[in-house]
Amino acid sequence: MNPRVMNYINKVMLVGRCGQQPELKYFESGAVKASISIAVRPPYRSDQALWFDLVAWGNQAEVIGNYVHKGTQIAITGEFGFDRWADKNSGTMRQKPVITINAIELLGSPRKEESISTSTPNETQAVANANF
Repeated sequence: MNPRVMNYINKVMLVGRCGQQPELKYFESGAVKASISIAVRPPYRSDQALWFDLVAWGNQAEVIGNYVHKGTQIAITGEFGFDRWADKNSGTMRQKPVITINAIELLGSPRKEESISTSTPNETQAVANANF
């Protein structure tokens, strides 16, 4: 293993359902960003969901925009971080936790409970290999 990797581990793995339609943002540079949130229900606390904000870039953002909808079950791996901004009214710095997606797997659609993939092998490979 690379010695540099041993000094830095920031990996998050989640399986959950998308809470709203993805929000896509296209930039003048050609970059694309998708923002979603997912609900994760631990088996020992099925009455209470944990919510996570996620962001994806590039090919992964395009796949999310095309195939992920409210209620879609997904599995992701990513990195934990913070989104920071200055409050418009007070100028105070604000932050919220956000997970940047490194890989995504589509597990099902909002209409069907069976575990199926809604992407083609080429799209799944593009998602797995997307660099941003």
